[in-house]
Amino acid sequence: MRPAIQLYTLRELDEPLPDLLRRVGDTAFEGVEFAGLGDSDPDEIRNALDDAGLDAAAAHVGVEALESDLDGVVESYESLDCDRVVVPYLDETQFASEAAVTDTARRLETLAGRLDERGIALGYHNHDHEFAALGGRTAFDLLADETDFDLELDVGWATAAGRDPIDLLGHLRGRVPLVHLKDVAGDRPVELGEGDVDAEACVRAAREAGTEWLVYEHDDPEDPEASLAHGAETLAGLLS
Repeated sequence: MRPAIQLYTLRELDEPLPDLLRRVGDTAFEGVEFAGLGDSDPDEIRNALDDAGLDAAAAHVGVEALESDLDGVVESYESLDCDRVVVPYLDETQFASEAAVTDTARRLETLAGRLDERGIALGYHNHDHEFAALGGRTAFDLLADETDFDLELDVGWATAAGRDPIDLLGHLRGRVPLVHLKDVAGDRPVELGEGDVDAEACVRAAREAGTEWLVYEHDDPEDPEASLAHGAETLAGLLS
């Protein structure tokens, strides 16, 4: 299992993406998960990755972009040796009923099939609203039962929703190549070690579940530079 950072964490730093990659390369992180490419040329990003000694763990790509320009998305990320794309968010209406979840599952499965033909794996990243109760289970459970694409479990949002991420990782064994390691206090993102998430237990469970990349993310850091350094140091310690 290798450490990466979701670049959304650094979005408030007013720097071109290649410069952000150089920052990450100066830490113990070994990979990045993209949150868009901005105005940067993919060739320039490819060179920046190589210079920084980083791999592309995955990329967050909105479902609308995948549906409207799948070929363009694939071409951009193939040039970065990135073979995983993750839908980062679908709103509450997509999980409001069993019928809505079934429609969402079919929509994502269709994309997963199209991407698979191009050698790209699809994932879905949860927040907390996917854990809304639907009868005797949650919308997230139903989505997992009705699909077979990857699920990028965000342990922070799962914890905020009242679910045990350790238990979830056990149930999702073999389907979580990417896990977001995030801490929360209630439903508020905080730095790792300052909230409710048992990071050590999550790392052990992720290993047992076959996770390949442990991805650090902070949704709203007060100091992105400090969060980058703290996240890299913390993950390095957890994975050592």
